[in-house]
Amino acid sequence: MKKLLVLGALMYSLSAFAQSKKNITDTAYIKTSALCGDCKERIESTLNFQKGVKFTELNLETKIATCVYKPSKVSLSELRLALVGVGYDADEMKADPEAVKLLPKCCQPGGH
Repeated sequence: MKKLLVLGALMYSLSAFAQSKKNITDTAYIKTSALCGDCKERIESTLNFQKGVKFTELNLETKIATCVYKPSKVSLSELRLALVGVGYDADEMKADPEAVKLLPKCCQPGGH
């Protein structure tokens, strides 16, 4: 009986550890090519709808998107690719030229 209780306690603690591991978040700071409020809305929406993202906010003055995400669900590379796919630079990754053409004129390079 004692062995059964010890085994149960061990399994419970391992389960709790696994659960806490799933809830670990990281924060990414991604330099973008955003220009205006429309860009801000588009970038925040794009990142906030990515699986594993808890919260995103873009500072238009610095053009840096702060993104809190779960690395167990999404990688930083995937977040950058999402931005590139909607027409914005993401750190060293350049925006997809075809996606840039689909942005409103004010959101395209030189639009402001």
